[in-house]
This record gives sequence, C-alpha cells and structure tokens, in this order.
Amino acid sequence: MKITKLTLYKVPPRWLFLKIDTDAGISGWGEPVVEGRADTVRTAVQEFEAYLLGKDPLRIEDHWQVMYRTGFYRGGPEVMSAIAGIDQALWDIKGKYYNAPVYELLGGACRDRLRVYRWIGGDRPNEVASEAVKAYEQGYTAIKMNATEELHYIDSFDKIDAVCRRVAAIRDALGSKLDIAVDFHGRVHKTMAKVLARELDAFHLMFIEEPVLPQNNEALREIARYTPTPIATGERMFSRWEFKTLLEDGYVDIIQPDLSHAGGITECKKIAAMAEAYDVAVAPHCPLGPIALGACIQLDTCTPNVFIQEQSLGIHYNKGGELMDYLKNPEIYQYKDSYIGLITEPGLGVQINEEKVQEAAAHAGTWKNPIWRNYDGTVAEW
Repeated sequence: MKITKLTLYKVPPRWLFLKIDTDAGISGWGEPVVEGRADTVRTAVQEFEAYLLGKDPLRIEDHWQVMYRTGFYRGGPEVMSAIAGIDQALWDIKGKYYNAPVYELLGGACRDRLRVYRWIGGDRPNEVASEAVKAYEQGYTAIKMNATEELHYIDSFDKIDAVCRRVAAIRDALGSKLDIAVDFHGRVHKTMAKVLARELDAFHLMFIEEPVLPQNNEALREIARYTPTPIATGERMFSRWEFKTLLEDGYVDIIQPDLSHAGGITECKKIAAMAEAYDVAVAPHCPLGPIALGACIQLDTCTPNVFIQEQSLGIHYNKGGELMDYLKNPEIYQYKDSYIGLITEPGLGVQINEEKVQEAAAHAGTWKNPIWRNYDGTVAEW
C-alpha cells in the first residue's frame, strides 16, 4: 500500500482538514491546524508531501521521525501541527487497514467511558451563571470558562473581583453540582496570576488553566505556593522535549497537549506516558473540529491518566461551522451525563462528509484572533 495523494480543505469556523489517499482505496483524515495560522500550516503540510508520496502509510513511527528529525530546524507550532495532522491521518488509515479503532492498536481500552466538559462564556465572559445552569440541565457535570478580559502586568483588583463574582454566581446557582475550570488563557501576568489564583481558592475549582504563558512556566513554582487548586497547562507546548522540563519541575498537576499541535497521536501518547511517570493527569486540549476530537478520544481510551476531555460543541469560536456539521456519523459524539462512550468504528471512527467539506471550503474565510490593548494602549495578551 502506497500514499498517492494529499488534499487539504480549509473550512469554517477555523479548521484545516487533511485527507490522505492510498492506492489500496483506503483514505485517512487528519486535522493539522494552528488557529489563526491555517494557511501557514497548509504550506508546511505541502512541504512534507514530496516525501510522503509513494511511501507505505503503515510505517507511522518512521515517517514521524523523518518529518521531525531530518529538518535541521525543527519544532514550533506550525511544523508540529503539520506533523500532527499527517500523523492522525496515517493512524486513521492504519486502523481502517486492520479494521480496528486506533486505540486497539495502541494497547486496547483501559476505560469504559470518557468524561467531557463544556465551554461557557466567551472571550469576555459576563453572564456565565445562566449558561452554567443550561449546561447542567443538558447533563454536563463540568464546565470551563475564561477568567478575565485583558490584564496589564499590574492591574486593578476590580478585575480580580469581577472574576470571583462570576464564579460565585455559578456556585450560588448550582452549589457543588458542577465542576468548574477557569482558563487564565495566558493573558494574566505572573503577579496578577498569583493574586487571582489565591482569590479563586474559595470556589474549589477543578483546575486553573495556563495561569501564565508557557515561556513563563518558571513562574508556576511561585503560583503553586499561593494555591492548592490543580494547575493545568500545555496547549502551547509542542513536543515531549518541551513537556520534559515542565514535568521535571513538578509544579503542574494536569498537562493539556493538543493532538493537532503537539505531533499527533504518536507524540501525545509518549507525552502522556511521561506524565504518568510523574503522577500527573492529562486533559487533552481540543477546541477544534471533529477529526481532532476523534484523535483525542482514541488516545484517551487507552491512556489511564486522562481524566477529562475538552470538546468544542457550542464553543464561542464556532461561528459558521459546528462540531457535527461535517460528519456522516454524528452519533459518535453523543454525550450522556457528561460522558461519551468508546468509539468502535475502525481508524479514528470519524466518517467525514467530503462533499459538504468541499462546499464549505469554497467559501472559507481566514480566522484571526483579536488584537487586544490595555487601557494605556500597550498590546495585551489575548
């Protein structure tokens, strides 16, 4: 069996799909994308195309090593996301070739079901209590929300207090029935992160996410002294070599590798195994599309230290396209009591409606994250 063709589709709301065809009539799908850099990742995938054409798609580890190691300059979000999407598609082909879900090829299931959480609020969260109640009524037992708008290096305590009021409103409405994660989104600088983390302790959060940007991970040591709340990070880290130092330092409780950014299933399985050795939990990052989620679920099913999965159904970014829109089998993503069952179809288990993808790709725009500024005109983290 040989690879014969790579086809890329940029589709709303902000996704890039990859289809890899073979001469055996088996095709695989992947989702190589950096949100806001889809065209750059498209070019990176195309640069790997000449190498991949004519190759055996089942030699996944060898292809991963070639794509990563034979470039003198390696790593980074665009290249690792390109590798990730290719890797997902190759695993999809391999599973279909052996008529088995990918997790069966990675050691088999270690769980019977998988817990998921729902996003509420938007980039500037406001009336989150009503959305939390709605999520609870839909059967979710865990939600995540952005913490705050832009924050300067040192900013007003009024903004900290506003975050606490929003979380308090959820607790007032639902008590402890709903687990709450608060995403600092890397938009909070070290000093304000310490203050915010401490003030949020009273609400017994499931975790705080990305309290500082990954390039400032050394600050996690100090932040951890201010809060017993579990600290999660990792969505903007792209290989096991980046996670190595984070795990060795010992201040993170949950890592969040993104299977469309951090080298795909092959690399993220290794990252999760490293985390298990440090007694650290895994909650894969996935505010993306159906192929990325399918890859996550395959990994989650055979990875014991995964405890919850992000998914994008209803997320505020999904304007012009939703999680189920491009699927022939949307029933695989049916959530019951905040859990999803195991996927039993071969490969990633995701059946893509290519005709609908082609139609959407014909009018896909280019998503970019907003540019924020602080009250004094300086650029703020988004």
